[in-house]
Amino acid sequence: MAEREHKRVAVIGSGFGGLGSGVRLRREGVTDFVILERADAVGGTWRDNDYPGCACDVPSHLYSFSFAPNAGWPRTFSGQPHIRDYLERVTDAFGLRPHLRFDSEVQQARWNPEAAHWELRTASGELTADVLISAAGPLSDPKIPDIPGLADFPGRVFHSSRWDHDFDLDGKRVAMVGTGASAIQIVPSIQPRAGRLTVVQRTPPWVMPRMDRGVNAVEKWLHGTIPATHQARRGLLWLIREFQVGAFVKRPQLMKATEQIAKSHLRRAIKDPALRAELTPDYTIGCKRILLSNDYYPALAQPNTEVVTSALTEVRGSTIVTADGTEREVDAIVFGTGFHVQDMPIGDRVVGADGRTLAEHWKDGMAALRGITVDGFPNLLLVIGPNTGLGNSSMILMIESTLNYIADYLRTLDRTGAAALDARPQAVRSWNEALQRRMGRTVWNSGGCTSWYLDAAGRNTTAWPGTTAEFRRATRQVRLAEYDVLRTSVPEEAGV
Repeated sequence: MAEREHKRVAVIGSGFGGLGSGVRLRREGVTDFVILERADAVGGTWRDNDYPGCACDVPSHLYSFSFAPNAGWPRTFSGQPHIRDYLERVTDAFGLRPHLRFDSEVQQARWNPEAAHWELRTASGELTADVLISAAGPLSDPKIPDIPGLADFPGRVFHSSRWDHDFDLDGKRVAMVGTGASAIQIVPSIQPRAGRLTVVQRTPPWVMPRMDRGVNAVEKWLHGTIPATHQARRGLLWLIREFQVGAFVKRPQLMKATEQIAKSHLRRAIKDPALRAELTPDYTIGCKRILLSNDYYPALAQPNTEVVTSALTEVRGSTIVTADGTEREVDAIVFGTGFHVQDMPIGDRVVGADGRTLAEHWKDGMAALRGITVDGFPNLLLVIGPNTGLGNSSMILMIESTLNYIADYLRTLDRTGAAALDARPQAVRSWNEALQRRMGRTVWNSGGCTSWYLDAAGRNTTAWPGTTAEFRRATRQVRLAEYDVLRTSVPEEAGV
């Protein structure tokens, strides 16, 4: 068999998780690695989501790597172009370009138990790696519902994360399906241009004011000249969000005060009582993701906008039909219907020690030890794995904690002389049973809604029921007792 290229580490994806992995590997002295990216540029979700109005709902000064502070954010909540530019600059500043391999979608990654390494088949060729880091991310692959007649729709159809920039919206009849985080940014951005905008809403979101403003020159100068001021600002933003966690995970009744702010925000923007009633959620705020916008409600109140409070059930030619029988002729259908979070496509492509895919292993629900490793999948490390999502703070904090764990994982391999570590099934079960016990009283589980945080069985396999500081403590180092230590059975000189 011809010898294939071999790497110490292969990383899937070049978003925040993949690039952060590359930086941390280099800092650990590991330079024999490759970052496999299916697209032709870095950025991950911030490359793919370039729809009108796309911006972050986490404050800019908390939405960056601690090792790559950015004193030049233009706004307190920055837009997609600025975040993507930040990731390009991180790529260059930390020397990651030589490690990047574009147009290299991973088609399959299979663990070879005899050789104790991963065998990868990509769109650009094959390779092997001792360690596989999956930073594909849960918000990577768009989900479009299977709607009867959609395939025969004569107009344009696209998902928010695959925006059709060639389509001229001016004067067109547009249906926006979904009212989640992307939709509330898209609607006010396209409403002035559309001839008629139909917003198809199954469940209204809770919307809070967005405290966004430009960052002035004095602030930028101060943060750039005296880094401690930027660190203090970041620290304060972090601390505020840490204090909020208690209401989300222990005492959802405390969310009532926040609900009153959201209701007041709605009353100020929507004067029509009937429309206001349609836009008022009937579940506890925080059960679904809390959204931030100052212009979403005003856009819904415009004469050319209509809110249909029923799910899309059928498409007949150029007519969309909702469950309540409403029919509307449209020229384009835009889906803001989320992503494959509980059934990430990468799961079908990763094959473990027993020949089963990760998706098959997770058929009863996603589960990972400390959100990072999975039993039966040696030397597979997940960035933003199960139960590492946040409802109120920056995912970059969770990513950096995961990177700490990955660094210690590699050090543990070197220290023990192990070819691989395999999470023990009991360790995975114990970790996740404890998580699920804590989940019962969280707002995500008890708030009276159905959300993408929950799987088909109603288990919350997405969110982290604690503070970011707690997760950092939990992932500070590898506990060898939670793993089986594997040795290779193939002599090194045998090759592959």
